[in-house]
Amino acid sequence: MAENQTSSDAASDGLRNRHIMMIALGGVIGAGLFVGSSAAIAATGPAILIGFLLVGALIYLIMRMLGEMVTADPGRGSFVEYIRIAHGDRVGFTSGWLYWFFWVVVLGSEAIAGAMLLQDWVNLPVWVLSIGLIIILKLINFAAPRVFGECEFWLSGVKVFSIVAFIAIAVLYVLHVFGAATPPMHNFLDHGGFFPHGFIAVLSLIPTILFTMMGSEIATVAAAESSEPGKNVARVTRSIGIRVTLFYLASITMILMVVPWTSIVAGQSPFVTAMQAMNIPSAALLMRIVVLSAILSCLNSSMYITSRILSELADKGDAPAVLRRSSTLEAPRLAISISSVAGTLVAFSSILAPKTIFAFLLNCSGGLILLIYSLIATAYTVLRLRARAAGDEHEKFTMPLFPFYTYLTVGSVCLVFIAMLIDPGERMTALASLVSVVACYGLAVFFSNSGDASKS
Repeated sequence: MAENQTSSDAASDGLRNRHIMMIALGGVIGAGLFVGSSAAIAATGPAILIGFLLVGALIYLIMRMLGEMVTADPGRGSFVEYIRIAHGDRVGFTSGWLYWFFWVVVLGSEAIAGAMLLQDWVNLPVWVLSIGLIIILKLINFAAPRVFGECEFWLSGVKVFSIVAFIAIAVLYVLHVFGAATPPMHNFLDHGGFFPHGFIAVLSLIPTILFTMMGSEIATVAAAESSEPGKNVARVTRSIGIRVTLFYLASITMILMVVPWTSIVAGQSPFVTAMQAMNIPSAALLMRIVVLSAILSCLNSSMYITSRILSELADKGDAPAVLRRSSTLEAPRLAISISSVAGTLVAFSSILAPKTIFAFLLNCSGGLILLIYSLIATAYTVLRLRARAAGDEHEKFTMPLFPFYTYLTVGSVCLVFIAMLIDPGERMTALASLVSVVACYGLAVFFSNSGDASKS
């Protein structure tokens, strides 16, 4: 009887299949697509589609590896634990804390972005609005995981519906069903060709595109709080990379067919530019609402992932034990509070010291996702080789051409990081991220040695 009750509670409070899929999509489709893509388009022209395709392929491989690790050994928690199993406690400590730090910086940054957007409607200081947003999302995350999932489902749904609607309207426009559209190939190719600034310009923007499209790995953490984590992870990780890439490619392609890429201004939404060209009424207002939903979705996901990683670190002895989570049916409220305070401090640094402290935090966190992705690939390699030695590789792992794809993934990440070191605009981010990694690993060694000394 008690077991049935527990199972019923888990089903009602846990995340559902539709939540997991929308969390995965919502983690990737954000303000970076709706606004940030303008800078990439302006810098590369139509060739930006090659960049999105390459990054989409990388994300597909990473998610496929994650999915196979989780389904081969379910119930471990986040992907950080699979890195820990493959590479040891020190690397687990380092990857967990760096990933938490990365999303805390995102949390503070998005809070400020949302506050600045709201300031046009609400006459309050930016710092008040940013704190208000963090408190609201904190209260949402305080509830059962299902409440977080439901909010994320609808926030992500706004983004997905907006993209689908935009693509549909743009297709009708370029087919001359309405409006006086310029021939689409004229907009697409008659302004310097497909590579107006050369292929090197595309490669130099790969890091920027990667940071725009990352975030789908959150779904593997969320799936652990669903009724069937193994099945949900397998379902999401096999399709999310392809779906995200198609969303990006289709929407950017339609923008480039509706308006010439030379009319896209960095910092201004290319979607608004295209919608205004199609004479869509209130285009700027509609996109402002969509961007706000994207920011709120990112804040919601940031609060969720930072709290789960923090409580997981506590469970492994890498953070204060008081941050441990008592049950998967309950939200880790203390971890949520700590993460929200840290995010608030980041937000305040962007107001009080935008060119010093905040710039330093952005630089230190900017390249960390590259490290995380490379560790996921190497962890997959280690665990699959262990399964091969144990004789059960084919029962647990199915990704073809192993280890070619894992080496290709690690090599691609290394090339992106090298590109960052070469690019003067990204060099400081790459160097600061390296310093963050070394410092965090140094802390891991220190605490590990301290623990060994206390035991002896």
